[in-house]
Amino acid sequence: MSNPGGPAVAVNAAALARVGTALADENRRRLLLALLEAPAYPSDLAETLGMTRGNVSNHLSCLRGCGLVRTVPVGRRVRYELADPKLAHALADLAALVLLVDSEGAADQVCAPDDYACPADEGTATTTAEGALHG
Repeated sequence: MSNPGGPAVAVNAAALARVGTALADENRRRLLLALLEAPAYPSDLAETLGMTRGNVSNHLSCLRGCGLVRTVPVGRRVRYELADPKLAHALADLAALVLLVDSEGAADQVCAPDDYACPADEGTATTTAEGALHG
């Protein structure tokens, strides 16, 4: 892929699809943003975000399967953190984006189907659009 006025940029489409899958769900976005602040234990994330431990565990499994987070054993507990420091920068940049929408009310429309879910969530939803971001 070329970058006008700059060096060529190589984009791994599969990695981008994994990020899209992760960002497609509100709870996974919230977990990623919490981990952007600092590594955390699942029980602490559940309490901080007002989610059940089971829900946090399922979403962390998806994020781990997508390669976005990793686990660090700490005694008998497991702490989660972002898998790559570059991901922290990318998430911060994405969160700071100002998106343009038309004046016809497109801001109220979702840009991907509601059933876009993590492939690790098999049986709960079907992925219908690869790499789409859900707002």
